[in-house]
Amino acid sequence: MLIKGDYHVHTPFCPHGSADAVQNYIEEAIKKGLTEITFTEHAPLPVNFIDPTPHQDSAMNWKDIDNYIDTINAAKKTYQSKITINLGFEVDYIEGYQESTTTFLNEYGPSIDDAILSVHMLKNPVNQYVCIDYSSEEFSNIIQQFDSVEAVYDKYYQTLENAILADLGPYKPKRIGHLTLIQKFQRKYAVDLSYHATIDYILNLIQQHQFELDINTAGLYKEDCQMLYPPEDIVKQAIAKGIPLKPGSDSHESKTIARGFDIINKFFKHNNQL
Repeated sequence: MLIKGDYHVHTPFCPHGSADAVQNYIEEAIKKGLTEITFTEHAPLPVNFIDPTPHQDSAMNWKDIDNYIDTINAAKKTYQSKITINLGFEVDYIEGYQESTTTFLNEYGPSIDDAILSVHMLKNPVNQYVCIDYSSEEFSNIIQQFDSVEAVYDKYYQTLENAILADLGPYKPKRIGHLTLIQKFQRKYAVDLSYHATIDYILNLIQQHQFELDINTAGLYKEDCQMLYPPEDIVKQAIAKGIPLKPGSDSHESKTIARGFDIINKFFKHNNQL
């Protein structure tokens, strides 16, 4: 049995995505044989948080949130006989903003079918925030702020650990998004240290807290990454630990729905997971 769901999909409500209509994503998913799709739009950032990206376009605008929810719920009804549609968010864990995030989740949690918890933002050594996946040029600036690429990796995994352990209330997402997003620019900015022990520790935390893991295909198509988030050796570790896996294309345009799923299906079949 092949994987038939894409559990990490964006929408036109994403400021850094395409203008493709939600219906376009759904029709493409159906065309590609999917039976389930989760829309995980970037939840609005805390109202008192300043987006550090050059265009301040990391997440959905607060003014769009009700329209987003209404749009997905309407699509559920329209396509209920053809595909299962889940309303969700990709929620950012931001150090120092746990209370604001919990407030958001408490308000909108009852409407959420599925959700992802991700780390995109880090606090640098002078207590300013940076976004790790915006661009190669921005990542170079971040390395300078932290004094080494290894220090950036260390901070990322420390923040990810905090995200897993944080009390964000009863509606905290149960899936960790793109575990190795920090490797997005690995082919340009390589690290000298091994993070095998750190990854193993993070996976153990995910297992202990009964979280799922996002198997994200977007990294396969990033020029300076060209591998899954996380890569296959880490996926094997997760499988060995019994961690539930959910694949996602992280699509920001409709044509990339389920992109890379042939690679995931072949990998899972080879490892007796299908």
